Amino acid sequence: MMGCMRRGLAFAVFCAVIGSVSGGCKKSIPNTTVEDTPVNRSIITFMENYRRAVEERDVGALLAMAHEQYLDDNGTPTGDDDIDYRALRIKLATWRERVTDVRYEIKYRTVGGEMDRIMVDYRYSASFRIAYDEEDERWSRRIGENRMVLVYDDIQDRYYVLSGM
Repeated sequence: MMGCMRRGLAFAVFCAVIGSVSGGCKKSIPNTTVEDTPVNRSIITFMENYRRAVEERDVGALLAMAHEQYLDDNGTPTGDDDIDYRALRIKLATWRERVTDVRYEIKYRTVGGEMDRIMVDYRYSASFRIAYDEEDERWSRRIGENRMVLVYDDIQDRYYVLSGM
């Protein structure tokens, strides 16, 4: 009788552990550390469209992704380096002229929300071939962390970038 109770108790503990491990584990979107949910998948899809637009140097697509209230303070307290939508348009046009090739990889870390804002934290590796003049082009590489802030427009049924391009 005691042996049966012990086996029953051991089986119950085993089931509880297996249940908590399998039920408690959240699946991540492949090649990210972002929880796999329908909303997160749509955000990562938007971000991948952004990444491809950067690689293709598609200024029109990048501007279409930016919200008309786009404002990036570049992480500084002073306003002299802030970029609004108008300044972004100018900066991207200049970037398109000078950069002749791009390789851009993103490792998505987290997706979170705060009020109506969506924060996407990621690590990037970017290689740019920059034309300094007609005969001088050089590759430049940057690796870093970034946060892109998005907003979802219910009427347009799409995301827009508020900052972080």
